[in-house]
Amino acid sequence: MGRYLRLAPLLVAAVALSVCRSPESGRGKAQEAASQPPSEHRFTCDDVAPGAARPELGCFNIARVTGLRFRDSVVYWHLSTYPSRAEAEASRSGAGVVVEEAGQVWLNELGPRDRQPRGGQHVASVGPLVLPRAPVYTAVFSFAAMQPGQRSIIHTHPGPEGWYMLAGEQCLETSVGVFRGGTGQTVVAPANVPMELTITGNQLRRSLLVVIHDARESRGKPSEWQPTGACRG
Repeated sequence: MGRYLRLAPLLVAAVALSVCRSPESGRGKAQEAASQPPSEHRFTCDDVAPGAARPELGCFNIARVTGLRFRDSVVYWHLSTYPSRAEAEASRSGAGVVVEEAGQVWLNELGPRDRQPRGGQHVASVGPLVLPRAPVYTAVFSFAAMQPGQRSIIHTHPGPEGWYMLAGEQCLETSVGVFRGGTGQTVVAPANVPMELTITGNQLRRSLLVVIHDARESRGKPSEWQPTGACRG
């Protein structure tokens, strides 16, 4: 990653589900969601075990990279697609992770703005992602498919969050402003601000997202902040 990024030994893996959620509980949540109007169903991003079945709709944590150390306080999330997983794996750095979602093989890399993976088709560079001071970071990568009208719980992350919009529209209301994004666009939210995400528009919204946070803290937590409803009009 050049002079800007220094990495400790890394553990890259899809997230295990056994502690947080079982396939049976996932199906239960899906049935509950189906019985509720989309606007009444608050969603979170849930861990998914490798190979486990998951509902059609939801936000799912699909991979994480631990032990990250950065020289610079600003990084970018570089997304590229590859014809095969083998080609993507051959191109990734020690900090990279390969996932397969939405019919594509994606290589995710974190680093300076001008650092892009070798080969493949570069899709987007999401950032700047401004990191709070921490000795070590964890990056959690997720995939989401949500219906218009659905909203997240009100929450905060101890690190920046970035989205790449595969399809549809979303509106993020935070205590520092409103951030909107549509198909093919990127969205960035700063660390440690309360937020509520609302799916807008009239089509299914699908996205890839990442949260980079202080490894000593959890990915996110609920917040008592109350949004103004700026995204619901």
